[in-house]
Amino acid sequence: MAFYVYMLASRRNGTLYVGSTDNLTVRISQHKQELKPGFTSRYGVKDLVWYEVHDTRDGAFRRERRIKDWKRAWKVRLIETRNLAWRDLSEDVLRGPIPGPSFPAGPSGSSPPKSARPGGREAEARSGQCGDDRLGQGGRS
Repeated sequence: MAFYVYMLASRRNGTLYVGSTDNLTVRISQHKQELKPGFTSRYGVKDLVWYEVHDTRDGAFRRERRIKDWKRAWKVRLIETRNLAWRDLSEDVLRGPIPGPSFPAGPSGSSPPKSARPGGREAEARSGQCGDDRLGQGGRS
């Protein structure tokens, strides 16, 4: 069974939301149809702009929590490493099997992967800090 970490956006460089699930097609449909009241329906966050596939629920959950602690710039950089145009990937996901590499759980630190890290070593030195831009907690990110 596969588990997913995903990011939704209201528009390019808009409000972001990070979540994890064991059924990405169902979860994206729920967000699109606003079936559950909450952050994404309140702020119109419906476009799937990034996702990862994990082997375990725990690995996906830990990755979700790590990404939620990242600075907004790191999240944007992560999206743009695979989806520069911020295209809504939900049609691809809803159409059939979900392609994509599987990502190991990795170390437990909060720093982003090097491909998502703006500023190199300076950003690495700051990686333990959390900004006020935590996602999915009622704030705008």
